Amino acid sequence: MNVTPLALHHAPLLHTLYAAAPGYFALLGTRVPTPREVERDVEIALLDPRRRLELLHDGGELVGSLDCKLGYPGPGDLTINLLLIREDRQSQGLGEQAVRDLEARLPPGTTRILASVLGDNPRGARFWERRGYTFALDARPAMTWYAKPVATSEVKVGLPALSLASD
Repeated sequence: MNVTPLALHHAPLLHTLYAAAPGYFALLGTRVPTPREVERDVEIALLDPRRRLELLHDGGELVGSLDCKLGYPGPGDLTINLLLIREDRQSQGLGEQAVRDLEARLPPGTTRILASVLGDNPRGARFWERRGYTFALDARPAMTWYAKPVATSEVKVGLPALSLASD
């Protein structure tokens, strides 16, 4: 899986991806954001130096996105705010591959990964549990969080790490 750091000019691609995953937004009880709303959300996210937005490609095809935040909620944490795979490409192992790839390029000093599951989403919770994440925090009805500790030996040397500096 190839990863492209998301820049403001990628907002239309992100909107296309959101439009290809309307079930996610329906699960949250909302509509797919408009192109302008996506652009504004990207602008705001890029102002946060700890936030990382990435587009996920499989064989050159845009299949998903990853939104995470370094050092949140505390030092050593990396929180996955959203891992989204297009509906027509779900259940093909792409989400699992994206998580494996992320875990292989954690910045040094990462001790825990958290994944937020928005809304009432048992399928999302099962996805994280199958990857070794355990229930960590109940913030329902908005979300639940799952966590996985990271052993120092798990942070791979030689792989391009998720950038610590804002790009």
